[in-house]
Amino acid sequence: MKLSDFIKLIKLRLTFLVVFSASISFLIGSMANTKTGGVINWKHWGMLIVGGFLVTAAANCFNEIIEKDYDRLMKRTMDRPIPAGRMTTGQALVLGLFMAIFGTYLLGSLNLTTGFLSVFSILLYAFAYTPLKRVSSIAVFVGAIPGALPPLIGYVAGYGTIDQIALVLFAIQFVWQFTHFWAIAWVLDDDYKLAGFRLLPTGKRDFTSALVTFVITIFLVPVSWLPTYYHFGGYYVGVVSLICSLLFLYQSFTLLRTLEVKSAKQLMYGSFLYLPVVQLMFLFDFIGKGK
Repeated sequence: MKLSDFIKLIKLRLTFLVVFSASISFLIGSMANTKTGGVINWKHWGMLIVGGFLVTAAANCFNEIIEKDYDRLMKRTMDRPIPAGRMTTGQALVLGLFMAIFGTYLLGSLNLTTGFLSVFSILLYAFAYTPLKRVSSIAVFVGAIPGALPPLIGYVAGYGTIDQIALVLFAIQFVWQFTHFWAIAWVLDDDYKLAGFRLLPTGKRDFTSALVTFVITIFLVPVSWLPTYYHFGGYYVGVVSLICSLLFLYQSFTLLRTLEVKSAKQLMYGSFLYLPVVQLMFLFDFIGKGK
């Protein structure tokens, strides 16, 4: 198997973003852990990165096995190794199971909650969200749950349990997922229709889909302020998060006003920037306070 095929199989860019989100949250959880004096265990951080990478790669692998027939129909996916015939489903399944088992073992070694959450994320993404994509736009809601689990998993790996900070990190990424999903779905709607995927709120590029996207982005504004509201994030992170959310909201409003693919593409790129900026500001705020 060529490296390029492996990269396509595991959706490397998506996997990298997931691992980045989890690793930042691990550092936050470690610094918030008073039992360890806020000391970061770098060995555990490495285990989280490797385990998170393998679990995410496995989920993407199972996703491509299930969608192999539909991937052949879309221009952006027809060159993936399974639909292109460079890899059999059996080979992909063995690889996926190996990554899932070893990745879950690594994450479960950190603590059982982290391990259980990783298994749950694989099952929900591969076997609930994936088949629902051709049934209803409710798939976006289902997909937003495993999509928002990485920061929760990372935080619990560092802190040991789920607390208020963990839930806030989950909430920010959960709400963000909707705008992120729908921006991508708007840009790729023509390709998605070839495979019968229904991801936009109304199933098509129209005012209502743009309006729903705009409304859900409004919710991101108060959600992004939660760390400051609950006093585990300072005003610095609150102001930066608020500015990012308002800029993100403006991009969403631009899509509502123009209904153009160009505006959706700008919103999509904005979503890629929004999350790491907000998460990094949260981390820097913890570092600055010496927590």
